[in-house]
Amino acid sequence: MRTIKEIVAAEAVREGAGVIVHRPFPTRQIDNIDPFLLLDHMGPNVYAPGSAKGFPDHPHRGFETVSYMLEGALEHRDSAGNKGVIAAGDVQWMTAGSGVVHSEMPEENFREQGGRLNGFQLWVNLPKSDKMTAPRYQDTLSANIPVYESEDKSVWVKVIAGNSMGKQAVISTHIPILYLHVILQPGARFSQAVPLAHTALAYVISGQGKFAEKIAEADQLVIFSSHDTKDSKVSQESETIEFSAEGNQPLSVLLIAGQPINEPIARYGPFVMNYQAEIKQALVDYQEGRMGQIA
Repeated sequence: MRTIKEIVAAEAVREGAGVIVHRPFPTRQIDNIDPFLLLDHMGPNVYAPGSAKGFPDHPHRGFETVSYMLEGALEHRDSAGNKGVIAAGDVQWMTAGSGVVHSEMPEENFREQGGRLNGFQLWVNLPKSDKMTAPRYQDTLSANIPVYESEDKSVWVKVIAGNSMGKQAVISTHIPILYLHVILQPGARFSQAVPLAHTALAYVISGQGKFAEKIAEADQLVIFSSHDTKDSKVSQESETIEFSAEGNQPLSVLLIAGQPINEPIARYGPFVMNYQAEIKQALVDYQEGRMGQIA
């Protein structure tokens, strides 16, 4: 059974045009959690008609952004002419790669009518060999994302990346990644095998859960103990992550795991490379328009 390293509370910060997000990392105490660079819980924020905010034009290079919406809708536009809507239950897995300028703003109807915005953005690092790959988008509607539900309706699992409960994700990843949204009814329990060598995190969206005999609540991140194993045989072995819903309310959790990249990280705002010289080049490329602009 995988043990817990620590449980940390998310910090409220403003991003984009003033969107309040709850961020468990990076903070002053925690930098990246290899291979993950950032996790933001957007909201939940309730907007009056015409007041919804988003994330205006900004560049990215060297990593991936994963947007998962629970409520509300954001419209995506980018410098390559792509556009689309990420609505409730949908996922966009964007590989920024060599560089792209994009925006994520409230979708027109949502902006006009107002409502509740609730979602997540996860940043996943790319290995050196893939940092300058061509940008790619995997816009996946909720209806196309595999879901497992137990016969008694006590366990519900949405498989965004990886596989769980006999369901295989439709989204492909550059490195092995597990990304699950798990909802447990009171008293229900869930377990998932995760390779020993993989980083593992659980973010509590709502409710209260017991993780390896420790309690975590809404807006808290459970960081599981990691294993620094160089033995290729051992690295293929797995440990079980298990948690249960405590109290009389359902437990909603993101369970995220991934294979560490173990490479140097140079980071400046929306650029994540291996060395500072590459960051300087990214800034020059952006300033000179080589990442394009949104028409």
